[in-house]
Amino acid sequence: MAGRGHEETLIDALEVFDAVRPRLFGIAYRMLGSVTEAEDVVQDAWLRWQQTDRRQVRDPIGFLVTATARLALNAATSARVRRERYPGLWLPEPVDTSADPTLLAERNESLELAVLLLLERLTPAERAVYVLREAFDYPFRRIGEVLGIGEAHARQLGRRARTHLAQERHDPVGRTDHGRLLQAFLAAARSGDLGQLEELLAETATSHADGGGAVRAAPAPIVGRDNVARYILGLVRKYGDDLSLEIVEANGQAAILASRAGTAVALLTVDASPEGIERVLIVLNPEKLAQFRR
Repeated sequence: MAGRGHEETLIDALEVFDAVRPRLFGIAYRMLGSVTEAEDVVQDAWLRWQQTDRRQVRDPIGFLVTATARLALNAATSARVRRERYPGLWLPEPVDTSADPTLLAERNESLELAVLLLLERLTPAERAVYVLREAFDYPFRRIGEVLGIGEAHARQLGRRARTHLAQERHDPVGRTDHGRLLQAFLAAARSGDLGQLEELLAETATSHADGGGAVRAAPAPIVGRDNVARYILGLVRKYGDDLSLEIVEANGQAAILASRAGTAVALLTVDASPEGIERVLIVLNPEKLAQFRR
């Protein structure tokens, strides 16, 4: 009988956990920029929940959000060290949000690859405050409780994070203009039209490519519209005539997926301002493209 009661209690615990799991993953993923690392954090949060005397927990969702945020904060600190040893440029791991729309329940901008890349420049604590505030709309008092800091300190970290991102990023264009630019970019890449591609890029455009040591990629950012345009067309030519290019959804935005024989070889996203495409992010690392295999 005791065993039966324990089993029912675990089922109740799982129901509570499953109801909030999308939010927990959303927090961890935005904190870490890695699907695998975020899933590990969520799994650790489940273990803590499972091992806790849940009768003493008055706010189960608050408990799980706090556990996840603190676990992600610790993981972010060690991830920074690992990324210093990463072969070449590191880009966040994209997620197929058409397959997992629960991630889009919160604010989209904090999910975009370009924003996730900029968040890497923040301290883990600044990033945690930014994610909880900007993506999940938590009040600073609650953020302070989650992170174990004072409300004033949380406000200071949030202000610092927003200021840093505002300095690093141009004003982004709306969803419609972003989609139009990406479609034109795709057409120019397909046709090999260098001039057309250059016209779409801002004068100071940059490209970042992540091969993860498994695929050859530019070891440093490429700067300038002409250099970026030539690099993009060089990549298209490298993969040959059997390369398939299509528009997919990644991180809540339209992106270009390049495939050969049904295997994803690259995912390309752009960050644009009224001046044109400012950043081109190219994920070539096969481990980061697993979700986009058709």
